This record gives sequence, structure tokens and C-alpha cells, in this order.
Amino acid sequence: MSDVPISDASVIARVEGAVGRLTLNRPGALHALNTDMCRLMIAALQAWRADAAVTAILIDHAGERGFCAGGDIRMLAESGAEDGREAREFFFAEYQLNALLMELRHEKPVVAVMDGVTMGGGVGLSLPARYRVATERTTFAMPETGIGLFPDVGGGWHLPRLHGKVGLWLALTGARLKAADCELLGIATDVIDSARVGDFKAAVVADPDAIERVLTEMEVDPGRAPVSDHRDAIDQLFCHESVEAIFAALAADPSNWAQAQLSALKTKSPQTMKVAFRQLQRGAEMHRFSDNMMMEYRIGARVVQRHDFIEGVRAVIIDKDNAPRWDPATLEGVTPAMLDAIFAPLPADEEWRPLN
Repeated sequence: MSDVPISDASVIARVEGAVGRLTLNRPGALHALNTDMCRLMIAALQAWRADAAVTAILIDHAGERGFCAGGDIRMLAESGAEDGREAREFFFAEYQLNALLMELRHEKPVVAVMDGVTMGGGVGLSLPARYRVATERTTFAMPETGIGLFPDVGGGWHLPRLHGKVGLWLALTGARLKAADCELLGIATDVIDSARVGDFKAAVVADPDAIERVLTEMEVDPGRAPVSDHRDAIDQLFCHESVEAIFAALAADPSNWAQAQLSALKTKSPQTMKVAFRQLQRGAEMHRFSDNMMMEYRIGARVVQRHDFIEGVRAVIIDKDNAPRWDPATLEGVTPAMLDAIFAPLPADEEWRPLN
């Protein structure tokens, strides 16, 4: 079994034994997702869902550079600068894929191998999986506030369900986690050595009923989780009723860690931080993942055409000057009315809906 399929397809979908296998295959773009990739994965997953001979699903990537760095941000920004149609099509398909994976977790074991960069769209692919396997190469983050977007792909559902306020901290700061942190926080279920990833995938294909045993045999100790030193501080400093209050709490804390968080937040889009704060508040209260995705689609359909996203992509991805000029430039400038407009329902014929 070749671990890196020879194909020009952006996603290689095939059945190996009793395992449906999806391999992301855009290594030059760190496997960033586009609309066609999402639709390909949806079609394969729907077929395997209905096929009793497929008893497990494996999601991985070709090459060694990363699992999935997110979505095709440049395309989204170009679309947002025009009429936003292509961006909305992408979000619609991507969120249907996220919702399908959340449904599948109750029907067939899904394994996501988070070997390398796992951000944005990669988070949406991996967090619904029953088995989320990290390695020493894993870097997990939701960095969207730095480009004027928001932590989508189910972030409103997954992040507030992490322990304490760590999900809000991740959403606002875009903090990056390695394997030990991911396992401690429950983002990863298991950690193995990257050198054994090929062996692990071969073992899953050989006997999908033995996934847990194989993981137990291959599991390694990732070491002490750096975030463990700051969990109390996260819960105390990010528990406040507004983003402004979080800023004030951080400003009043003289510790190096708190000041580092404050410095990081000062670089982020005020609009996006307030959007993420409300998104996680509402997502925490929802009982259905699909309701969260409908909310996120409403946000995405609007935010992608707003100044901060187009400017954030310019500053971070296109010009790389890392000096975005946010508008509004302050938290106080982001009014409740502005947020209400971003979160408002869409016309009935434009709303997001899950498959079937």
C-alpha cells in the first residue's frame, strides 16, 4: 500500500479493504481546501455511509508538510472583493462536509491523522473524528482573528465545549498548540511518533476493528503540555462578559504571560474578536451542530465581504507587511448594531442547510 498516492486529484478517495480513505493532495498549498475538494469528500463519504462493507473512514494527507492549513483564503478574499458568490459556495459546501462528519461519528469510526499543520479547515475535518491522532509535528490553531475572518468550520460548537475558557482563548488569540497541549485539552485523542504514521495507517486498513488496540500499542508520551501552566490564568482572565473586559483584565495583570496575550490581541481585528466572542457564546447554548453551522454561514456570508477580511488577507498573505489597518480600529467602534447585522438571518432561499 503506497502512503502517497500518485494522482493529480486534489483529494484521493478510495476504498482499501473495509476502510474508506480520503487523502488531501494539495501539498504545495498545505492541502488548503477549496469547493471542489469539499464536494469530492462529501460524495465519497455519502457513498461509504450507505455501504455496509465500509466499516471505518480514514482522513490523511499526502506528503509531510501538514494535514490541512485551512481554506483557500486568497480565493475567498478575491470573491469577497467582488460579489462574494464563490466564497458563499465554498462555505456552503465546507459546512455541509463538517456537518456530515459530525453525523458520521455516531455511525462509523472516523480517524483523522493530524500530522503537521492543522488549522482552520483542517480543524473542521479533524475535530468531528472519533480518533484524532496527533504527532510531534502537529501544530493546531484557529488563527482567523489575525486576518479578519472568524473561527468557523464548527468553531462555535467545538471551542466553547473545551475545558474552561481555553476555547475562547484559542479563538481570540489564535494561539498555536503542539501535540502535548492538544492531548491535554482533548483536541487530540492520541499521540504517536510521525515515523510510525505509515505503520499506523497500514494497520487501520489491515484491521479497522483494531484501531483502539493499535493506538494503545503506538501511543507515545508527548511530554508536559505548556498550556498546563496557564489554564488557571486562562479561566480567570478570559471569563469576562465582553472582549473589552478581557482586555482590561489582561492589562491589569503584570505577568509576562498576560502581557503577551494582550500584545497578541492588540494585533487582531476588533470586529472579528467581537464576532468570535458572540459566536462562541451562542454556540455554547445550541443543542444541534447544524444550528451552529447555520449561524456560522450567516457570519461567513457577510464577513467575507467586509473590509477587515479583505484587508487582513492583503496584509498577511498578499503583501505580507503584517500591518493591517482594521476598520473599525477599536473595540468600542464595533457596535452591537454592527454585530446584529452580521449575525442576522439571511433570506430564506439563501440560508445554509445540511445535506438531505
